[in-house]
Amino acid sequence: MAEEKKSIARPSAQEISKIPVGPLGLIPLKGCEEFTEQIDSYLVKWRSERQSEHKENLLFAGYEKPSYIIQADCPRFGSGEGKGLIRSSVRGDDLYFISDVTNYSLTYTVSGMQNHYSPDDHFADLKRLIAASAGKAKRMTVIMPFLYEGRINKREGRESLDCAQMLQELTDMGVSNIVTFDAHEPRVQNAIPLKEFETVSPTYQYIKALLENVDDLEVDAEHMMIISPDEGGMSRAIYFANLLGLDMGMFYKRRDYTRVVEGENPVVAHEFLGSSVEGKDVVIVDDMISSGETMIDVARALRERKARRIYGCAAFGLFAGGMEIFDRAYEEGLFDKIFTTNMIHQPKELLEREWYVSVDMAKYVALLIDCLNHDDSLERLLSPVERINNRLEEYRCRNKA
Repeated sequence: MAEEKKSIARPSAQEISKIPVGPLGLIPLKGCEEFTEQIDSYLVKWRSERQSEHKENLLFAGYEKPSYIIQADCPRFGSGEGKGLIRSSVRGDDLYFISDVTNYSLTYTVSGMQNHYSPDDHFADLKRLIAASAGKAKRMTVIMPFLYEGRINKREGRESLDCAQMLQELTDMGVSNIVTFDAHEPRVQNAIPLKEFETVSPTYQYIKALLENVDDLEVDAEHMMIISPDEGGMSRAIYFANLLGLDMGMFYKRRDYTRVVEGENPVVAHEFLGSSVEGKDVVIVDDMISSGETMIDVARALRERKARRIYGCAAFGLFAGGMEIFDRAYEEGLFDKIFTTNMIHQPKELLEREWYVSVDMAKYVALLIDCLNHDDSLERLLSPVERINNRLEEYRCRNKA
């Protein structure tokens, strides 16, 4: 167990291998305060424990702090207009802006009427705070787990390319790095080919949560299978299956191209490609759960094909169609558990659902920030093969005991 924990830290939790880019600063956007505090607690602990003969060097000024969070705000006027405000100096700092563009729970007042934040409001606030730094920071990184307008990734006809435009706006404002998770279409980074863009897969965290919440999984090709709910998620499912040494299957969406409903052609049926799932535990892997209809339709189709247990894993649980549709599906026995990360807003009523498991990402994001601040390679963190094998071995030993 001790060896497994050591392998997921920086080169060593007690070792400094490179000089920091600059003093570390975390700036949470509205709605990200709690998640950023969790990240901050890890960084404070690690840096207080880390030993080095160089820590007293001037280049390490500000390396150890009681907190790395920089207080910032985006107050609104009665008209709905806003401004960005950073409440301390950021000159020479290595800044990390953490933004959840999906957090609809926040509100502001416009002429006496209450408005809920939209992704556009969150993105505008992000630009305000970047502008408030007034070019004084040494480097700026945006950590945006759910990529703003990430589903609008290719032009079909006369359409805007909002995600690509957003990336160009941020880099034009001086942002050096953009870190996102499970981007719907990673090729959108081609909009900024000369800038750093990382799309990180939370595969290890899914597997860890699955092993912690299910006691009797048999992780082999005979008893388990990975499922992609559509052709767009094939690469994600293939990666997941290869890491675990499992077979995979795929559904493809047969659409009615004669109609458009809520901006897209409606799905007529989900057709399955792959070997038999009968008697197997299956994991449906997707980037997000929006309305939930795709996840439930796929679960129903798998249940009809006599799958044993059905688990859904997605980086982002938006549940834009409400949670009642999942409540009904769970009561029908269509699935066993749904796993999504805590990188976006999670309403209290979701966390209380019997069928829901929250996948904690705070430690992993803290590791990414720590490596970036030291200008270390992220390759080891982005390739979780060793960590997954350690987890599986530990799980199998525990079950045998």
